[in-house]
Amino acid sequence: MKILSFNVNGIRAITQKSFIQDMQLVNADIICLQETKATVEQVKEAVAELATYHVVGNEAEKKGYSGTAILSKIQPIAVTYGIGHVDYDQEGRVTCAEFDDFYVISVYVPNSGSELARLDYRQSWDQIFLAYLKQLESLKPVIVCGDFNVAHKEIDLARPKQNYNKAAGFMQEEIDGMDAFTSNGFVDTFRALNDTEVKYTWWSYRAGARGKNIGWRIDYFLVSEHFLPKVKQAFILNEILGSDHCPVGIEL
Repeated sequence: MKILSFNVNGIRAITQKSFIQDMQLVNADIICLQETKATVEQVKEAVAELATYHVVGNEAEKKGYSGTAILSKIQPIAVTYGIGHVDYDQEGRVTCAEFDDFYVISVYVPNSGSELARLDYRQSWDQIFLAYLKQLESLKPVIVCGDFNVAHKEIDLARPKQNYNKAAGFMQEEIDGMDAFTSNGFVDTFRALNDTEVKYTWWSYRAGARGKNIGWRIDYFLVSEHFLPKVKQAFILNEILGSDHCPVGIEL
């Protein structure tokens, strides 16, 4: 089974590019999307050509902002939305699909913002989201994927020294949040299976960053520790264009 995650930076915009053809070629069993920037109905309309998938999603109250979705060839047993906290569930950031052997969660973690205005909000989110994941994990294994908006280690961004404690995405508070996930039973699959490989998943649109590969690895697949032996491969598809992110995936 192949599971993919992709921050599309606007589903209606990316489907005007090569997204449909790219997804048909990758042929994943489950595709998790973030930053759809659309209502659930608009998402279904945009991906209608991917007719073999069941489509579920979550939308933000604010139009054209945030949003997550899951496309699955297998019909989920159940689907839930949000993390059960009114202060954190207005932006459509979590879609969870339950399958026989695991949960799959598509998440778009809040960005702390260019002026770090949302850093406190982000820290609270990390704590509440971790509690939510642990609650699910008490029932069956968890696969959580998406844009976590943090580079975890120095290896995960091109310019760590210039950005450490200066830029959203590499603040110590955000790193601590990711540390909390990985020290509480969730494993970063890419790093576990590709120990020293340098690969990024997001590039700024400024100054030709993608062409120069001045990037950040901020999109992840985390899995319950006891589930890791089932993960055969963890990969990053740098060659797929259309967004400022690229897809990441795992094969079970």
